[in-house]
Amino acid sequence: MRTIVHLSDLHFGKVDQQLLAPLRKLVDQLEPHVVVVSGDLTQRARSAEFKDARGFLDHLPGPQIIVPGNHDVPLYNIFSRFLTPLVKYQRYVTDDLSPEYIDDEVAVLGINTARSLTFKDGRISHEQIAALRARLAALPEGLTRIIVTHHPFDLPENFDKDDLVDRAPQALQMFSECGVDLLLAGHLHASVAGNTSRRYKIDGYAALMVQAGTATSTRGRGESNSFNVLKVENSAIRVERYSWNEERADFEKVSTEAFERRGGVWASTRPL
Repeated sequence: MRTIVHLSDLHFGKVDQQLLAPLRKLVDQLEPHVVVVSGDLTQRARSAEFKDARGFLDHLPGPQIIVPGNHDVPLYNIFSRFLTPLVKYQRYVTDDLSPEYIDDEVAVLGINTARSLTFKDGRISHEQIAALRARLAALPEGLTRIIVTHHPFDLPENFDKDDLVDRAPQALQMFSECGVDLLLAGHLHASVAGNTSRRYKIDGYAALMVQAGTATSTRGRGESNSFNVLKVENSAIRVERYSWNEERADFEKVSTEAFERRGGVWASTRPL
């Protein structure tokens, strides 16, 4: 079994400072095999914000799989936005825009969906889909295959479909052919887990989709600060949600959901 801590939407520049130390301590206690951060490390892609984010990441365990979000692209500096959109992200966080962690149980592959031409939306290109297909094809059999993006490939029913990453249907078709199991994303500041069968009618296939809320931002959009811990086995995944408790001034586990894979379909089992 592998333990994955899934953080998202840190938004340094708009963080609740009281959350940082308890979050670092708890993540360390969880002893994850890998820490995933699914984008929006900063609020406005400023150097000081990236430096603060880098300092926070340095105090988390590794290995880490990190992808950028739309807030990590400059908004008001037009020159930087269109000519060097991720130069600060690559300078302070990582220059690898296709990060991966692979061991004998899981393969965690990151994809950059942040773009200069959109203020908020994300996109996966035809070239990224082809490259990702090749990466997946090269993996050994038997691994749980996990994709990390900032923008989601699927959404809860109450969200606008414009929040989907562009070319999501083409990507899902490729995921079905390559046996992708789990999609991790952020962007919505909402915690939810479910499979992709409602939106994507692919015979014999449904990936598990897990969204993380914002771990540290002051912009919770009606939801407490939270993050996910995933316990991953070959045909079973448990999703534990940790939420900020103001009275205790700490994060606490508030829910657990269990999912099983039958054939190519991931589906919920009884609540825990």
